[in-house]
Amino acid sequence: MSADFTATLADADLCVKCGLCLPHCPTYRLTAHEADGPRGRIALAQGVMGGTLAASPVLLKHLDGCLSCRACEAVCPAKVPYGRVLDSARAALATPSRTRMTRLLGMVLAAAPLRGLIRICLWLASHRLLRGNVPGLLQSWPVVRRWRRVAAPAEARVALFTGCVGDIAERAVLDDALRLFSAAGVTVAIPPAQACCGALHQHGGLPAEAAALAACNAKAFAASDTVLPLATGCGAALRDLGQTQPALGHKVKDLCSVLAAALDAQPLPLRAMPLRVGIHTACTQAHVFGAKQAVRQLLARIPGITLIDLAAESGCCGAAGTAFITQPQQAARLLAPKLDAATGVDLVVSANIGCSMHLLRGLRQRGMAVPVLHPISLLAQALPPSLPGRSVRPLGLARPQGRW
Repeated sequence: MSADFTATLADADLCVKCGLCLPHCPTYRLTAHEADGPRGRIALAQGVMGGTLAASPVLLKHLDGCLSCRACEAVCPAKVPYGRVLDSARAALATPSRTRMTRLLGMVLAAAPLRGLIRICLWLASHRLLRGNVPGLLQSWPVVRRWRRVAAPAEARVALFTGCVGDIAERAVLDDALRLFSAAGVTVAIPPAQACCGALHQHGGLPAEAAALAACNAKAFAASDTVLPLATGCGAALRDLGQTQPALGHKVKDLCSVLAAALDAQPLPLRAMPLRVGIHTACTQAHVFGAKQAVRQLLARIPGITLIDLAAESGCCGAAGTAFITQPQQAARLLAPKLDAATGVDLVVSANIGCSMHLLRGLRQRGMAVPVLHPISLLAQALPPSLPGRSVRPLGLARPQGRW
């Protein structure tokens, strides 16, 4: 047995199989199958890493079905590091065929020229995306509102982490964040040498690759005291990988929470926006950062706004990294309550790009002309004319006429 598994098995042994996590596990609620809940998956992981269970298609299906939403960790009285246990089990089961998609997608997203090509193509195709006139998986892609690089200092005490998909789809959000922090009197950097957060590799059974990316990011953000990821999923990975790079993990904070605190210290006059806004709180924002109310606290300062939680009690939306691609039926079932709750809203906000893509596709498939926007970009639209910025278009369908 590997020494690495010895440490992981010690983590798994913390689980007393009490079952308090089961009502909070989205996949267990779907199937009511013991192996689709946290304690069942921990038992499977113990068997695999302890050498008493062999990999089988059924076992792999149960482990792969986990969304890594970490809701179980948030309620566990024994503080079992479930995410770490499951990632180790996936690494133990890694084979070239099982990691092929992860390695291929990782290579594509790591290549800046390929990201640039994808970004420009999507930017050029935005008029079709706005009309929803695209088939299948492309319905998941948000409108790319900016393809040019965002100018910012390379070093500062506060720095923004873009992420691979964020570099493709959320450069406009970077620009919005810089404008808001600047208005609040905070200088923010975007280090050019930053790499992928490593979440894809971490959850895909490739821990060595994830650790290498963490080392690269620790070096890129060495001059910063605070690292703010645009996507909470990236932030969760950066925090988790801080176990191998402690100089990085403790710096990572929730972007919405930090910006809200900055605006509390330096209040801004914001124009009224009479909108009904559906809030989707990503699992990583709620359970890893403990910031369930961060988006609400940030946007509540906009006069005239009405904020509606999108079925927060239903748990994970099903996006879960690449799960909405690899397990579309499960993802659709988990998303349905969110879409039901979005009836009557003018737009939806989410601080995680994967969730935004999944929500956008679901809304389009239902024929709902509801944009999906990062909360930072919505707040930036409320800046008054005295703080001018570029006109921004929502990440989704055409904006509601006469509303904003």
